[in-house]
Amino acid sequence: MAATGEPILEVGGLVKHFPMYQGVVMRRRIGEIRAVDGVSFTLRRGETLGIVGESGCGKSTLARLLMALERPTSGSVRINGREITRARGSELRQVRRNIQMVMQDPYTSLNPRMTVGDIVGEPYEVHRKVVPKRERRRMVQELLEVVGLNPDHVDRYPHQFSGGQRQRVGIARGLALRPEIIICDEPVSALDVSIQAQVVNLLERLQDEFGLAYVFIAHDLSVVRHVSDRIGVMYLGKLVELGAEADVCERPAHPYTQALLSAVPVPDPRGRETRGRIVLQGDPPSPANPPSGCRFRTRCWKARDVCAEQEPPLQARFSTGHAVACHFV
Repeated sequence: MAATGEPILEVGGLVKHFPMYQGVVMRRRIGEIRAVDGVSFTLRRGETLGIVGESGCGKSTLARLLMALERPTSGSVRINGREITRARGSELRQVRRNIQMVMQDPYTSLNPRMTVGDIVGEPYEVHRKVVPKRERRRMVQELLEVVGLNPDHVDRYPHQFSGGQRQRVGIARGLALRPEIIICDEPVSALDVSIQAQVVNLLERLQDEFGLAYVFIAHDLSVVRHVSDRIGVMYLGKLVELGAEADVCERPAHPYTQALLSAVPVPDPRGRETRGRIVLQGDPPSPANPPSGCRFRTRCWKARDVCAEQEPPLQARFSTGHAVACHFV
């Protein structure tokens, strides 16, 4: 489904710092982990926004903030213009009907003591007015059929399914309340390559069928490129590049994005010899003590004195709206 241009999710200046303490009896705060540090973006109806970055950059924390599973230190998250960061109780429950999540690991995200029917139908227990109790089993069977599972397996347990089938169960659970937004937190990283393709194709079909908007979080650029309309690249809690899929993948402007793309495997062996591989030096800095100025400067071959003194803002540098946070685009 093509994006309509109408924002459904608006994220502004989102920050999440986790305090660090020392001592047992006399505990004192010694610092903070800056997991997410000023992330802003919009998501339009029917759009897929891919979020990529290496492990520890804050992708999963961002997902939890969007779901209101974590309270932000500051910033805002608006769904259809409605602020959710301060929602509590019944108000938050109402908001969550419109935004659901597909978890990363299909083996641990499903309760092994519950049947598939109970797992998929659990949202109807929380939101009891959505579907009458006598209709829930039929609705669950329809959902299983929508995601490509046998509706007669509604009484089976998760251990009786393969990894790909379990992920389909997780997707069915996410669809139960007919949300407009689904947060996909690395939904295919724990699956075999052939199963990954099946799940990705299923997500694309469901997007067309139900008009869904996705925030697709992953570290595999080849997968993100296949499913995304726009891509945001995260590094140490911040977005360093944001733009249309073609702009980011074919004309990367930030050095970190260029390094990520150079690491994507090339299927044709004949293209590997002439390929320019960018090898970053050193390890990523600690989010408890990020570098001054540009956070990527300690690993960047373009770094100059200004990079340590001034933090480059994420702003549009091209006519297409392609935004980059770099002094030397």
